[in-house]
Amino acid sequence: MEQQQTATVEVTTAGTYSVTVIDANNETNCSYSDSVTYEASSAPSLLDIQITTPAFADTHNVIATASGGSGVYEYQLDDGEWQESGEFLDLQPGEHTVTVRDNNGCGELVRTFELIDYMKFFTPNGDEYHPTWNIIGLRNQPGAKIYIFDRYGKLLKQISPAGQGWDGTFNGVPMPSNDYWFRVEYVDPFDGSPKEFINHFTLKR
Repeated sequence: MEQQQTATVEVTTAGTYSVTVIDANNETNCSYSDSVTYEASSAPSLLDIQITTPAFADTHNVIATASGGSGVYEYQLDDGEWQESGEFLDLQPGEHTVTVRDNNGCGELVRTFELIDYMKFFTPNGDEYHPTWNIIGLRNQPGAKIYIFDRYGKLLKQISPAGQGWDGTFNGVPMPSNDYWFRVEYVDPFDGSPKEFINHFTLKR
């Protein structure tokens, strides 16, 4: 780097730079040298979300990986604390948001994803708490099919994951408190394969 007579030096390439300060008037023999490392940093351009547990698992885990930039990244799940690791464990089913940023403040990248599970119970009692039943985290698969049966295997309702869900009635008549069964046909984001899942839930009145 050429000799300068200013206190500010602009660099555009990452590396280690040495600076030597000398008496410009050559009146003394004093000088001072030091070095500084400049690390290039930029926001990521890609954010990959890998769901590492199958749908309807006992726990739900994901790994977020940022790439396409340069720098050290940190990750945030929903409105939680920032962390260096992109791994998030024991998540609730439903929609989540991962945000990644360069720790020097060079921009953010955001992605949303959904974790699939089912409601264990619902209470269609005319209040606002759990009035309908549906599969959680399947709204981005409107072609998925959900069938609801009574305990004897009688089909009561077919619903869409993008709809309001089952209100606990059959032909307009409220069904009694009991366990009901369901079958769902969907694509598992864990491995991208079509699957079928069968289980039961409780209607409480």
